[in-house]
Amino acid sequence: MRFIIEVLLMGLAFYIGAKLVPGVSIDGYGNAIIAAILIALANATIGFILRLLTFPINFLTLGLVSFIITVLMILLVDNMMTSFNTTGFLAAAFLAIIVALIKAIFGAIAGEKE
Repeated sequence: MRFIIEVLLMGLAFYIGAKLVPGVSIDGYGNAIIAAILIALANATIGFILRLLTFPINFLTLGLVSFIITVLMILLVDNMMTSFNTTGFLAAAFLAIIVALIKAIFGAIAGEKE
């Protein structure tokens, strides 16, 4: 049950982020959920491999490379979906920041796992 709630909240975070960031558009809440799931899957597979390969650089840049990999995963999903569009790297970076902030707010409201 908690997994379903987290997926729905992630979709809501992407939907809100798309409304706040100029240059990002999502055609509805259902497509935001699909985009969130695809970005999570891309981060869990391709992103994980890239983070392993770039660990030394990531360590030296204090995690900046990990953020760039997340933005690249957003751009990958943008190319896969026609209902989710970004205008470029900068818009995807702002979307990643806004979604992370919204997820932090949701996490603060929900509290710890029991």
